[in-house]
Amino acid sequence: MENNDTKVLNLYPIDYPFETLVGRVKAKPPKLILDPDFQRKYKWDEEGWERASRFIESCLMRIPLPACYFAENDDGRQLVIDGVQRITTIKKFFDDEFALEGLTTFKELEGKKFSEIGDYQNELESTTIRCIILRKENPKYLIQEIFSRLNQGAVKLSNQEIRHAIYQGKLDDLLFELAKTEIIKDFGIGQNSEREKNSLEAEEQILRFFALQEDLSDYQDKLNKFLDNYMEENQNPGDERIDELRNLFNSTLNRVITVFGDEAFIDVNRDRKRQSMVYYDLLMWSFSKKSDNFIETNKTEIKELFKSFCADQELQKTLSGGLQNKSSILKRRELWDQKLSEING
Repeated sequence: MENNDTKVLNLYPIDYPFETLVGRVKAKPPKLILDPDFQRKYKWDEEGWERASRFIESCLMRIPLPACYFAENDDGRQLVIDGVQRITTIKKFFDDEFALEGLTTFKELEGKKFSEIGDYQNELESTTIRCIILRKENPKYLIQEIFSRLNQGAVKLSNQEIRHAIYQGKLDDLLFELAKTEIIKDFGIGQNSEREKNSLEAEEQILRFFALQEDLSDYQDKLNKFLDNYMEENQNPGDERIDELRNLFNSTLNRVITVFGDEAFIDVNRDRKRQSMVYYDLLMWSFSKKSDNFIETNKTEIKELFKSFCADQELQKTLSGGLQNKSSILKRRELWDQKLSEING
């Protein structure tokens, strides 16, 4: 039975003055981390500085501010998981990056930067905001839970953005590096599409490859949970292991491209030809276990076998319902292995 202690967050509140917050952000290395890679990009300057200015004005009016949430890293530094827009605005204003505009109460400050507001500087520097610190002793899944709940507003963070926030380290850096690979970066986006990826989809795609190399005995039909566990268990492997993973991914992807070229991960039997994550997972798993010589020697036959495989009724059954069910994944692997076994007798 699960202990209640593992369900309740271990946290403490602290009221930070703005001056302290800015100092912690600007420390080298930063003691308070505003990470634009996983947080929503700064939004309050999209249509001028009125929204940011109104926030500063609200602070001067002493309107109570909603709490910020920080998560402690293993090294004791704090990661902003809610409040990045507010804290970034404070820092930008203190750094004279914008002048106040659109004010309704403190109209005498219109057009002025922080260095120009006189006694109001001290007022802002001493203004406090309640900050809830999630201690590093919390189980990682609880941090993820609060991350998800705090970000259920207009712009919800993706599962991979949350993983990036919580499991920073060498593996996460490798995901960012490999996500720049052309075919992964543009995966599933048509030639004339204007759709952009901005929720770390490519990073998650790389993670899927690494995680699905593992034994699936602990796979419980929840891919997101499986990926969470993989990142937690492999957060900071040694440099040698990182090199192994990098080489495994690159060599495997090159084998797929050797066989399929521009039609990689596509069911060519369909009128609407688009890349599929199901075929990505399957082919990357399969080709990671083949030699370059096998692929090069049999590439024409492999391509033909895959075309017939995509039309197989048994395969189609695995594509209806739970695509990521363990039984479906294993069945696709079994069927594809049977196809490949036709090569060389």
